[in-house]
Amino acid sequence: MKAQSLRVYGAVAAAVSLALLTSACGSGSTTSSAAKDDGKPVTITYWTWTTGAEAAAAEFNRTHTDIQVQFSQIPGGADGYSKISNAIKAGGAPDVTTIEYAMVPEFASQGYLEDLTASSGELVKKSFPAGIQDLVTFGGKTWSVPFDATPQVYFYRKDLFEKYGVSVPTTWDEYRAAAEKIKAADPKARIGNFPTDTPLEATLSWQAGAKWFQIKDGAWKPEINDAPSQKVAAFWQGMLKDDLVFNYGSGTPEENKSKADGTSASVVGAAWSGGGMISTMPDLKGKWGVAPIPHWGTPASGMFGGTSFAVTKGSKHTKAAAEFVKWVTTDPAAMTARISALKNPSTSLPANREMAAVAAKAFDTSYFGGQDFYKLTGEQIDTIVPGWTWGPVWGKVNADFKDEAAKNGLASGLVKAQGSAQTAIESRGLKLAK
Repeated sequence: MKAQSLRVYGAVAAAVSLALLTSACGSGSTTSSAAKDDGKPVTITYWTWTTGAEAAAAEFNRTHTDIQVQFSQIPGGADGYSKISNAIKAGGAPDVTTIEYAMVPEFASQGYLEDLTASSGELVKKSFPAGIQDLVTFGGKTWSVPFDATPQVYFYRKDLFEKYGVSVPTTWDEYRAAAEKIKAADPKARIGNFPTDTPLEATLSWQAGAKWFQIKDGAWKPEINDAPSQKVAAFWQGMLKDDLVFNYGSGTPEENKSKADGTSASVVGAAWSGGGMISTMPDLKGKWGVAPIPHWGTPASGMFGGTSFAVTKGSKHTKAAAEFVKWVTTDPAAMTARISALKNPSTSLPANREMAAVAAKAFDTSYFGGQDFYKLTGEQIDTIVPGWTWGPVWGKVNADFKDEAAKNGLASGLVKAQGSAQTAIESRGLKLAK
């Protein structure tokens, strides 16, 4: 599996550095062409669940006179998407919202997003790696603007690994061996948690070489139940069967408690996961380390999560919204505000290389014991396996896999999700490849 090259990331960044420097000069008080004709500021609404976002919005308001942003924190996951889609249907949607890469095709195909090709298409082409562009651009149109890159990384408790005498695993076989050793040393402890969670299953399958959705001859071709995905399912089902990992729900109090009290010794995550650790486990400062994700024999990674910025259908301020989206995704002042937020700080790895450099410079590495967090996470972009496409029916796949896997196991969840994807694509009026 040849990974997506960081050379692409670097070359694109070099090509746009002059443009980014120009935008960087805009960190003082600015005016824009998006103001109302009467000279009064345009106020746009902005919904998101992402860390550091409120601080970035405040910085935008402080430094801009013609556009002001009204920020609202919303839940992440299915609850957040329901809130956004219901608001769109009811005519009360925000002007700008964050959409995970997995949901962009679904929101675009349902007509929930404004076409940003004219306002942001060139920005996306010039400012982001090709592999990231592909996650927000399809059908010849740009539907959102990328924010972060999310190669998988592995967080581990340095003190606990030393206590149990285990090394940081580099392969999944080593991960299982370490899990057995930790459980033997302390029957109450486990190497980590594996929720029967569709995004995690998808990203681990991506790492193993799966491609859950492809476009063939203009039609969608779901292949969720493929061999790499079944390999991943078998591995984790075995870990669960042998009680080597916890099976708490993602983000539940049980999962959070196990990380805080040390009964979970490691976490499979991405760069953004670090922000939650800093804000919810401040007492563990200096005890967490970060490493490349274990692999199947060749260093590889999928993208775990990842967020873009979209303008919702029906926005009355699309020009001002696009201007804010450009600022928040490519202006160093936006990244500095996110990283420096005293409450709920961000550790996201920006997809834009210039922004990543700003994040690395602004980030206080003391929580990770002085480890160069952004160097490590940035290097993992090289390992992202190319060719992954998110499908247009992710919401249905997400829900049906999770339900079936919880009842009858991960392998059965893949079978159910494959059938659900085929049915949902056709019922949505989209073309299904035979």
